[in-house]
Amino acid sequence: MKEERVVEIKVFGQTFSVKTENDEDHIQAVAQYVNEKIDEIQSKTRSVSTVNVAILTALNIADDLLKERAQRKALLREVEVKSKDLVERIDLRMAGKEAKKIQVVE
Repeated sequence: MKEERVVEIKVFGQTFSVKTENDEDHIQAVAQYVNEKIDEIQSKTRSVSTVNVAILTALNIADDLLKERAQRKALLREVEVKSKDLVERIDLRMAGKEAKKIQVVE
């Protein structure tokens, strides 16, 4: 189990101390991503309320996450279908080679 540490990050102009087992670089990258999303929302909305901006940012990040999950699921299904197809083709080829070996022996 990794050791927990406290990492300070700055999000939306506020400093937070985050207790985590992850690398500091990862936590800083997460904070940077959130700040980029906040900046994106602020540039697209007239809202000056920090709560509204935070909620809209959370909704956008959740939307990104759900889209990524759906894409991952679709890719996994595609890989599964293609894998099964390849296994069937290999099995057919191997069965054909075995049949030829048996015919030659006769």
